[in-house]
Amino acid sequence: MKFSYVCMALLLAGSARGTFAAEVSSPDGNIKVNFSVVEGRPTYEMSYKGKPVILPSTLGLELIGSTDLMDKFEEKNVTYSEFDETWQPVWGENKEIRNHYREMFVELAQPPHGRFMNIRFRVYDDGMGLRYEFPQQQYLDYFPVREEHTQFAMAGDHTAWWIAGDYDTQEYDYTESRLSEIRGLMKSAICSNASQTQFSPTGVQTSLQMKTDDGLYINIHEAALVNYSCMHLNLDDKNMVFESWLTPDAQGVKAYVQTPDHTPWRTVMVSDDARDMLASNLILNLNEPCAYEDTSWIKPVKYVGVWWEMIGGGKQWSYTYDLPSVKLDNLDYSKTKCHGEHPANTENVKRYIDFAAEHGFDQVLVEGWNVGWEDWFGKSKDYVFDFVTPYPDFDIDYLNEYAHSKGVRLMMHHETSGSVRNYERHMEAAYNLMDKYGYNAVKSGYVGNMIPRGEHHYGQWLNNHYLYAVTEAAKHKIMVNAHEAVRPTGLCRTYPNLIGNESARGTEYEAFAGNKPSHTTVLPFTRLQGGPMDYTPGIFEMDMKKINPNSAGHVNSTLARQLALYVTMYSPLQMAADIPENYNRFMDAFQFIKDVAVDWDESRYLEAEPGQYIVAARKAKGKDEWYVGCTAGEKGHTSDLKLDFLDKGRKYEAVIYADAKDAHYLDNPQAYTITRKTVTDKSRLKLAAAPGGGYAISIKPLDL
Repeated sequence: MKFSYVCMALLLAGSARGTFAAEVSSPDGNIKVNFSVVEGRPTYEMSYKGKPVILPSTLGLELIGSTDLMDKFEEKNVTYSEFDETWQPVWGENKEIRNHYREMFVELAQPPHGRFMNIRFRVYDDGMGLRYEFPQQQYLDYFPVREEHTQFAMAGDHTAWWIAGDYDTQEYDYTESRLSEIRGLMKSAICSNASQTQFSPTGVQTSLQMKTDDGLYINIHEAALVNYSCMHLNLDDKNMVFESWLTPDAQGVKAYVQTPDHTPWRTVMVSDDARDMLASNLILNLNEPCAYEDTSWIKPVKYVGVWWEMIGGGKQWSYTYDLPSVKLDNLDYSKTKCHGEHPANTENVKRYIDFAAEHGFDQVLVEGWNVGWEDWFGKSKDYVFDFVTPYPDFDIDYLNEYAHSKGVRLMMHHETSGSVRNYERHMEAAYNLMDKYGYNAVKSGYVGNMIPRGEHHYGQWLNNHYLYAVTEAAKHKIMVNAHEAVRPTGLCRTYPNLIGNESARGTEYEAFAGNKPSHTTVLPFTRLQGGPMDYTPGIFEMDMKKINPNSAGHVNSTLARQLALYVTMYSPLQMAADIPENYNRFMDAFQFIKDVAVDWDESRYLEAEPGQYIVAARKAKGKDEWYVGCTAGEKGHTSDLKLDFLDKGRKYEAVIYADAKDAHYLDNPQAYTITRKTVTDKSRLKLAAAPGGGYAISIKPLDL
């Protein structure tokens, strides 16, 4: 419920023109946000338990063809309210989420220009969000934005976990450094595959995780990114001040605004306990409630698929390399000659369907099933995929009938090749095809430079497209897992058929470039703050040469940690990404992947430190089963776990999948042990994760 309360704003002396100031605190009183208008400029600051989090920082927007919304402001009115509700997500880490905040709504006027701009602050126990709001008005109707100048002034040279600023990819390994070191490290931090459109030597992407010397954890991100450009952060490393930097369109415009309107939320999370950062629901709470009345068709998914054969095994997506670069309508695929091995063929897909059915998986993803892959870089890129025409070796009618007879669905794959207009032209037909065959989930991809040319993956126009794809899919009761799309900002609360995203460096990089062992100890603090990731874990063969002699890749993880990722890397969409042959070699360890849930009633973070380790415990939705996972960086980790989250007076069997004593991610990754113990809420488990390792535990009651 929401209610107003009285809190007087103060008019402070000390300036010839006067300084307006107001304050709002979190419900528990630990966080305070102060707002002021200093010589006409909106300014805010933030503290936690008396420690500075954000030093005085200015707010405003620079416009194109109009006077800026930066200064000459006066306070018009301030209202305060408090809101407290408990809501239930369609799927999630917890069955219920509390949304409790205090709000300060500041109405500003710019008298010289007859314009108005409002700033809304919402302050929670774990952080705050602010956004700009533009009421309908006579002298501010439609305006293009040159730049948004939201500042985040840091109180010191903090340690940060960051990736380079880039308008088209987030697929970087994270760098840990001081803020002052970002400039010097930026060049080496840029991956060889990146688009390299980074905007400055000190530009980084959100979600940005930091830690102060006195033990505060601070995170900057955004929430509810709708009809606006994605925010990056540009660092003034002399003064340690971050400033928002929006993704431009092909003309260099950062955003187009039509009043009445508002920006996404700019968020700052803070705590003196790293576990609070992982448990925060700030981003979700700042999004609107679910937009759908009926959500019964939205179900978490555990799947396998024809994917790692191409990524890790070096096999091809295309049916042939020999096709000319012409429009699809002019191609006769029945007369083409197959060149090389094409895994998305009827017999091979049947094998995956059988494996999924035998081991209780919901769906089978098939990449490379449809025509167009061979012509990706041809002259007809605008016509690459039509999303409905299968290759001649993929019998779509037979395979769908066979899958359904086994109680399994196929998962659709739509690779757009960045040709967005082409995808939108074919989208309705593609979704209708899914309806025909009973597909209810699609993995979409946006690999490559965008068409229209000059647009970027994270610009306003593309962000609108991604949401359009999700809402159109909802009309067909289809769930969407978008790869290479903009990073999530909590929109899965409003549109829960957005069941997953990639938007970060996932397991696929283990096949050719490698990920740092610490990578999965950072992602939950950064990328996962805005929503779940389709990380595609579960790789059991770490030496890529064994499945592709031409590969130099190595999976920098132990086998036990691959199991743990199903718990530590939260997602309602989880893939067992390896090929069936590798699972058949380690069927005792594979049991954990079969058992682990994908939807939860309760989640607890037991131990955490970014870049070093994360230990999470989760209770399966509607069951008295708990699953625990630990992922560790290069140094490994030793845990002394209390199981006090278990029901009192009950006995459970804990099956512990752990690194063997001599396990190491580099030279002995497949060394693991499986032990069984009877445990209660009073039990403690001492467990060691090897370098790049981890452990996974399933805990089930014995009295059922």
